[in-house]
Amino acid sequence: MTIDVHGHISPPESRRRYPMPRTLGQVEEMISAKLSCGVRTTIIGSPVGGGAMVPLAGVDNYAQSESDLIRHDAWLAGLVDQYPERLRAYVYVNPFGGAAHLARVAQTVREPQFVGLIANTSVAGRYLDAPEAEDFFALAAEADVPVLLHPPAMPAAGTGLDHLLLIEQLGRFSDVTIGLACCVLGGWLDRFPGLKLIGPTAGGALGLLAEKLDRIMAPSHWAGGPASPAAAAPGGPPGPPRLMRRLTALTKPPSSYLRRIWVDTATPSATAIDLALRTFGPDRVLFGTDSPPLPHTEAAAILDLIDGLGVSPAVRNAIGERNALTLFGDALPATVASTPATADRPLPATADRPLPATAD
Repeated sequence: MTIDVHGHISPPESRRRYPMPRTLGQVEEMISAKLSCGVRTTIIGSPVGGGAMVPLAGVDNYAQSESDLIRHDAWLAGLVDQYPERLRAYVYVNPFGGAAHLARVAQTVREPQFVGLIANTSVAGRYLDAPEAEDFFALAAEADVPVLLHPPAMPAAGTGLDHLLLIEQLGRFSDVTIGLACCVLGGWLDRFPGLKLIGPTAGGALGLLAEKLDRIMAPSHWAGGPASPAAAAPGGPPGPPRLMRRLTALTKPPSSYLRRIWVDTATPSATAIDLALRTFGPDRVLFGTDSPPLPHTEAAAILDLIDGLGVSPAVRNAIGERNALTLFGDALPATVASTPATADRPLPATADRPLPATAD
């Protein structure tokens, strides 16, 4: 059995309201295509709740009401109930959403259809090293569930990019890199030893930055402070005390925390997957596709990339199944025998049934 830890399906209301790839509404097609190459279960979730992944003027994903988010979670849970052997889901959470929001998320993630949380690597331009993110990380640690740190519609690292494809392929990739680094540098893995973070796209470029993370903690070029008194004056560049104040809580070099992070294989680059295996370790790489929205053929293509690396059968099995079972445990369906059926209970005649109503 292969488990895909990174997929998305959007509810009918969102598909009618916002532009998005058609694959995001093709549940049965996704299941069938993945079964054909041995992928038995996909964990789905939305990095924008019921909002828009395409940046749109006047649409603020972080302004969704709790009622809106409850309805989205109810729709996801219903979808999992229709395909209990094929789907599990993540609960969307805004790390800066406030106490009431986090309390509701903590309750929802205990429901059997959900196996973890999905949060953004940056929120409205802010990364998660901010002290205000502490309650979010405390929730994730207390709930003892994995967190898929997914880039948002408009990532902080995409500032200045004015084309959707540049934002998708460059800005969001860079946001994963910086977002994961900020989680390390913010001290959250120290503060909450049981924290389970998943970085998509093989961890972005974080695998290339281990030594640079350590240089942040030991900036030899700033030894002795600024060369010019003017540089330390108001309005001048910051000296080491200001730069380092929020990093002193780390008990070990930042690079040593990389082995505490899981990453997925949602990348078209065999080189990136190989680097992830070397940096994070073969026990920390999870099979993930970002499909949908990527085409239903993406699962087979990524499996081919992994096989092309010439990894041992044990590593191939770890990536495909064992690491996910270790991370998510009994929350995932048990291994099921191969079957031609694409669904455990077929969808009604129309998949565009409305979201369940909830009281405000």
